Amino acid sequence: MANIETGLKDMMEIEGAIGAAVVDYSSGMALGTLSSTKTLDLEVAAAGNTEVVRAKMRTMDQLGLNDAIEDILITLSGQYHVIRPLTSQKGQGLFLYLALDRNRGNLALARHRLKAIEAGLEI
Repeated sequence: MANIETGLKDMMEIEGAIGAAVVDYSSGMALGTLSSTKTLDLEVAAAGNTEVVRAKMRTMDQLGLNDAIEDILITLSGQYHVIRPLTSQKGQGLFLYLALDRNRGNLALARHRLKAIEAGLEI
């Protein structure tokens, strides 16, 4: 089992990773962040992506969808942003956030690795 710090390091080892965070979406605060660049403000990203998660959960509730979000993908011209809400009981209310350089990252592999990192994360 990995703690948040180890989980963040594992996320940053994903090919093309430029930023990683574990975020509490009830408060919008990051529990931990790691970045390879100064241009990505992970505190701002944590707060902004909290709104994305909340909006999607609200919409699913309004539609009566009894399903869980596996991940949310935001595709930019130069980056992929992957949001993965944690599904474990202890991880409720948290999500993993990964920003990838689109030219260096492999989205399918990154999603697979995030799933594995989530499974090993101990909050």
